[in-house]
Parts: sequence; C-alpha cells; structure tokens
Amino acid sequence: METGKQGVKGDKGVKGVKDDTMLSPHLASPNEATLSQTNEFDGVRLSPHFKLSEFLNLKKYPENIPTMQVVVNLTYGCHLLLEPARAIVGPIIINSGFRNSRVNRLVGGVSNSQHLVGQAADIRPKDPAQFQRLVDFLRLHALTDQLLTGSTWLHLSWNPFAQPRQNIRIGYYK
Repeated sequence: METGKQGVKGDKGVKGVKDDTMLSPHLASPNEATLSQTNEFDGVRLSPHFKLSEFLNLKKYPENIPTMQVVVNLTYGCHLLLEPARAIVGPIIINSGFRNSRVNRLVGGVSNSQHLVGQAADIRPKDPAQFQRLVDFLRLHALTDQLLTGSTWLHLSWNPFAQPRQNIRIGYYK
C-alpha cells in the first residue's frame, strides 16, 4: 500500500475499508488493527439492525478488513434477506460473516466460499425456538442463493450479481 500525506491507499467512504483510494493513516496495515478500529467498524451500520463489526470478528482476527465491494455485498444481504428475516423471527446473531483468505483457511472454509466476498453469513436466531421459522422463511425467499442448515445455526448466501441458485440443503451440517 502506498502512503502519502493524507494516509494510505484505501477508501474514504467507509473508514478503514480497503479499496484503492485513501485509508486513514492509523489503519495503514492489517497488523495495526486496534480496539479503536473495532470501535470504528462498530459504528458502521449496514442496515437498521446490523453493524459491519458483527460480520468481521476483529477481536479474534484483527486483519479481517473488508474491501468496499465486500461492504456493498454485506449491505445487500442485510437489507434484502436478514432484515426481512429479523422481522419474522426477531433478533439474529451473526456467527460468521466476511472472511479474508487467511481467516477462511484458519476456520476451514472452502476455497470458493462466498464469505470471501461478503455474500454469506452463518447465523442463528437469538431465540432458539425461532430456528425452524427462520429456515422456513429463508427457504422460500426468492433471493436465497444457498441455505445449508445445522441443528441450531445455518449458512445463508446471496449473490447480487447472479440469479439465486436456490441451493437448499436441510440438515447439511450434522
């Protein structure tokens, strides 16, 4: 990354989000991620009920910094799938969202995971009694690209750039 008077190449639009414009100087390197960076991401809302920080897990993986395109993809998923699902089942907990390639390898993700581009989240309802209702809602949602369920959580993906595959596998994770 190039540094200059005003900072480091990155994006000004969402503080700390990598792209090819300017990034705040204190976020120059993923290794320099700090609690203050986590707090900065905490303030970025993707939708009324979901924050960017919920999808990053920066406390465990401080180098897991998204690009602007990842933020756009996550925003799409929040507005078109997660917010409508939340209206049906109540609060939703994000277990995993965006993963850079290193984090994806560390957690055993597949090499073509949609988590890498901000088009997937592993989620569960805050109220476990709402799990089946969440599955039923997402199974029928026209924008669900992939829905893979376990017993208490599910993997949901979306794709803003292609026709949803509607790849639904109930009981996929044993």
